[in-house]
Amino acid sequence: MKHKVGYSWRLREVMAQHRIFTATELVPLLRERGIDLSASQVHRLVSGTPERLSLQILSALCDILSCTPADLVATTAENAGVRKTATGDLRASAANVAKLRPRAARILPDA
Repeated sequence: MKHKVGYSWRLREVMAQHRIFTATELVPLLRERGIDLSASQVHRLVSGTPERLSLQILSALCDILSCTPADLVATTAENAGVRKTATGDLRASAANVAKLRPRAARILPDA
């Protein structure tokens, strides 16, 4: 069975628990740990869900917020729906396919 996996980025929630409410408050804390990101990069990190994230940034965030990566990233996994295949009489389906085939075109001379 196939699984559909996903995740949600919870940085803003964890920041609020530690009374950090803006991305600009996070910039100097990251710089103290050797992470030099612009204010706009930190804003995107806080307000959006990153598709890629370096482990250095993740570990710096965990250090700043005294949390684990599992606190910042909530994962989900659910069973994906199984695709149904058509079953039935092969002769009947072959006759239906023959009806769908294109016919050759006839080109008539101009009159």
